[in-house]
Amino acid sequence: MSKKNQLLFEKIYKQCYPMVLQMCMGYMKGDHDLAKDLSQEVFINIWNAMDSFKGISTHKTWVYRITVNTCLQHIRKEKNKKKVALEKVEHALREESNEVASEQNQSLYRAIGALEEVDRLLIMMVLDGQDYDSISEVMGIKPTNVRVKIYRIKKRLKKILDHE
Repeated sequence: MSKKNQLLFEKIYKQCYPMVLQMCMGYMKGDHDLAKDLSQEVFINIWNAMDSFKGISTHKTWVYRITVNTCLQHIRKEKNKKKVALEKVEHALREESNEVASEQNQSLYRAIGALEEVDRLLIMMVLDGQDYDSISEVMGIKPTNVRVKIYRIKKRLKKILDHE
């Protein structure tokens, strides 16, 4: 890898790590340790793909796509593994002390984890402060469709949180 790409990687890491970690937290349903591991995997994938970045999109959009693909790959791998009873997971989440997220954030991440994969991605991008045009570019759908989907996702999240 060229020195230029190494410097670019360091810049991307510093700028995008919080966003990548937040996205991974959503996909890992608030499990901070798993999210950190997955974030590390995302940056390994970014490192490996540095030479293939063509500059068609912004670096942030490119990082989003790699993050989403890495998270989806992880979820698909996990679906093939033996599942733990939901009660055990909930019990473990309650006992786990997470210095980064408050209990309210944990509830939100668990609710986000209950959403479908694409909906998780959309809401995590909204929570990261992305505008609808950026989300539209990453997802490959029109900005008006993004608005409608986000409205419906927020209604579903409210319903999930109200019943928790």
